[in-house]
Amino acid sequence: MNTSEFLNITALIVPDRPAVVFDGRTITFQELVSRVNRLADVLQNAGVTSGDRVATIQVNCNEHIEAYFASALLDAVYVPVNFRSTAEEIRYMITDSSAKVVISGSRYIDLVDSIRSDLHSVSTYIGLDGTDKKGWLNYDEAIRGAIDDPKFPEGDDEDLTMVMFTAGTTGSPKGVMLSHDSFSSYILSNVSPADIEENEKNILTVPMYHIAGIQAVMAAIYGGRTLIIQRQFEPVEWMSLVQSEQANRAMMVPTMLKILMDHPDFEEYDLSSLEVITYGAAPMPLEIIKKAIEKFPETHFINAFGQTETAATITMLPPEDHILQGSEKEIQKKLKRLTSIGKPLQDVEVRIVDDHGITVSQGNIGEIVAKGPRLMKGYWNQEEATAEALRGGWLYTGDLGYMDEDDYIFLSGRAKDFIKRGGEMVSPEEVEQVLHSHPSIDEAAIIGVPDVQWGEQVRAIIVPKEGEIIDEEDIVNYCRDRLASFKKPESVIVVRELPRNPLGKVLKTVLRERHGQPG
Repeated sequence: MNTSEFLNITALIVPDRPAVVFDGRTITFQELVSRVNRLADVLQNAGVTSGDRVATIQVNCNEHIEAYFASALLDAVYVPVNFRSTAEEIRYMITDSSAKVVISGSRYIDLVDSIRSDLHSVSTYIGLDGTDKKGWLNYDEAIRGAIDDPKFPEGDDEDLTMVMFTAGTTGSPKGVMLSHDSFSSYILSNVSPADIEENEKNILTVPMYHIAGIQAVMAAIYGGRTLIIQRQFEPVEWMSLVQSEQANRAMMVPTMLKILMDHPDFEEYDLSSLEVITYGAAPMPLEIIKKAIEKFPETHFINAFGQTETAATITMLPPEDHILQGSEKEIQKKLKRLTSIGKPLQDVEVRIVDDHGITVSQGNIGEIVAKGPRLMKGYWNQEEATAEALRGGWLYTGDLGYMDEDDYIFLSGRAKDFIKRGGEMVSPEEVEQVLHSHPSIDEAAIIGVPDVQWGEQVRAIIVPKEGEIIDEEDIVNYCRDRLASFKKPESVIVVRELPRNPLGKVLKTVLRERHGQPG
């Protein structure tokens, strides 16, 4: 299905239902369709046709949604740009995608103007937030003067609809090419369509330049859910919005959940309206999800695992696996499963394979590979990287893991982060889970450091809880008692905080640069 139909169908079913609540303003589904049609008219008048790229740089807002669906109506390709990027990174993404139109928030306009002479493909600049900067169209004025006529895309399900750039831990970001089917294959299989009788409200705080944010938008639009949009995550505003708007659903990353529960005002807000919290985008420490289950007793939790390259979720740990009830043996089994990413969804094939692409036996670590209609078409302008990631119809995710006897998958870390010590393989995530259970440790990360004798040694980077003092010998002994001896940290470094990307993933490359020297 062409994704533009998600909005059109929902607007026919519940035209007067709020589609978006943002910045004190409410936009109904019918009003959203009108704004999308008008923006499509603006883009068409700017020369945008099938296959052209439209880039947007802005924090979360309703204009992101409008820009995507307007692009889809014209068979154009949407390019959401990370608003935290440097000028050089933005220059690369816009020039690499050859964007014809740039839509920018006012706070990023000067940055874009500073590289404008290099953006040879761009013919039209559109500014948000009421901008009146020379050389920029004012977004609101432009759509007010546009024609509200429906447009009918001619492309098919497999046509490109979005290029989403990955963070790029090494080298330049890679543009992941996603088709309409990349999104619709997941949505149609896992999300119920809009219902006249049921109105859910979904608070959106993960950024819309990230696949988790886009998936949340697609699901909400097709499901007829009201999107309560937060520009960027801020805990007090988040809790205020959940309370005042009676939000039913939320998509969180582990860091956000931890910040919320650690906030001194957490108990002051009524968050009981939350029925579902979906989490993902970064590993969830066991201690944090256990605390969340306790703090949100009436809420169902879902762990959703996927990548930009998969366009959406491929494995899921459902709510029933978060209910810590039963015999002691059953509870211990569920606690173990809480450290997993669940099972593959029914419409996706997932395997664990060795270096030769052969499925490994149960319990053995290998690379997670996936197959199905939602996979990316490849990397934009990068044939070699595409050939490396897509082999024989399978996406090689770069994530290592193993599958247990019940088909639950447990992550072991990224292939490039695995530590090879004296011929033994050490999973950073396994050691990190143990460290997170230590009463004096707030956060922890594991890296490998070069060693003449062993090849690599295990090093722990630790953030202590407030008022706690970390004793290196105690940490080593704590891990020795809970892990095979070769997995224990051989050195410990205490820091004030771990470097993270905007969605809470620890930046191991930065840690290795700062703390990866021998000695």
